[in-house]
Amino acid sequence: MGFFTEYLDRKMDFQALTAERKQQLRRIADTRGHDVLVIAADLSKNVPGINTGLCYADIERVRDQLANLSGEGIDVILETPGGSGEVAEDVVHLIRGRFSALGVIVPGWAKSAGTIMAMAADEILMDPTSAFGPIDAQITWQGKVFSAEALIQGLESIKREVEESGVLNKAYIPMLQGISPGELQHARNALDFGKKLVTNWLAEYKFRNWEIHASTGQPVTADERRRRAKEIAAELCNHSRWLSHGRSIKMQDLKAMGLRITDYSQSPELADAIGRYHTLLRMTFSYTNAYKVFETPVSQLLDFLAPPMPAAPGLPGQLSPDMVVANVQCHNCNTVSRVQFNLGKKQPVQAGNHPFPPDGKFRCPSCGTEHDLSGAKQQVEAQTKKRVVV
Repeated sequence: MGFFTEYLDRKMDFQALTAERKQQLRRIADTRGHDVLVIAADLSKNVPGINTGLCYADIERVRDQLANLSGEGIDVILETPGGSGEVAEDVVHLIRGRFSALGVIVPGWAKSAGTIMAMAADEILMDPTSAFGPIDAQITWQGKVFSAEALIQGLESIKREVEESGVLNKAYIPMLQGISPGELQHARNALDFGKKLVTNWLAEYKFRNWEIHASTGQPVTADERRRRAKEIAAELCNHSRWLSHGRSIKMQDLKAMGLRITDYSQSPELADAIGRYHTLLRMTFSYTNAYKVFETPVSQLLDFLAPPMPAAPGLPGQLSPDMVVANVQCHNCNTVSRVQFNLGKKQPVQAGNHPFPPDGKFRCPSCGTEHDLSGAKQQVEAQTKKRVVV
């Protein structure tokens, strides 16, 4: 029986899902002998205004979860569609500043900026279904998003054509008129950013214990480590090879580049724990409105989507460590009110919010219609594991 079928048959609610996720994280930590941190996003939620990729708000969430860990080594379970390379850099510095050893476990996808981040690990753990993605920078130009390398290569092609023929094809003129020197330099900078990070991190961390050539038995020099790192970074950034930014780069592709990968499927205990955790993570995303999870075996922070309108009263909106804000739409006059649920301790009511009422009965400020939010209170407490304080 597959993990998904097993857990479906158990008809687990949110609390049960959370408890089982924690149990599997503890198994992973015990098997590996490291602390475990999860940085994960729902790869299927594509909602305007919601950033499932790595973004600046994630830095504080990672910092918060790291405060619950105290070991010398850490494994990061990473699941992300990509996002900001600058945030990936900041998160790596944050983790590397705390831990002497870093492993990155990819049970599903870690694309783009996630790939960049993983290259800072001492050890990368995948199975045959796991995938990274190209790190070729994506830029927005004239309302379209495309590869910075493709833009630069296209312009170089036009340049060569002009040099060879001495004539500029008039069809290129409208495009060339829309590109400024600053935009072209931005494309070059964006392309170089990921390459430099990956080159530096591979040389500094992944290859630091690479001391002997397996084929010759000769010592490995610092220049050789740097050269190999640069070659791998160039391959990961090679738009001409991958053709699509969404292309999957599998374990065998990375090994062919000269990157040593740990295939965790060869360790039955570890593979079972990671497989179960990943299944539970996807179920959490599928059966709740959570779209990001940051957690350890003893703590968690979840980001929730605001409920669609019209919304059932009290469904969780946005989550911070100390409060949940929910949109409540009056079923009588359709007025939408923001109700603030304080978690664990009283908080000042933020501008535009209404406090959660002590009796759980929220009255619409426009028409006075009463709405029972006691069910919403129970849901918030179940999801956050914190008591709603009034």
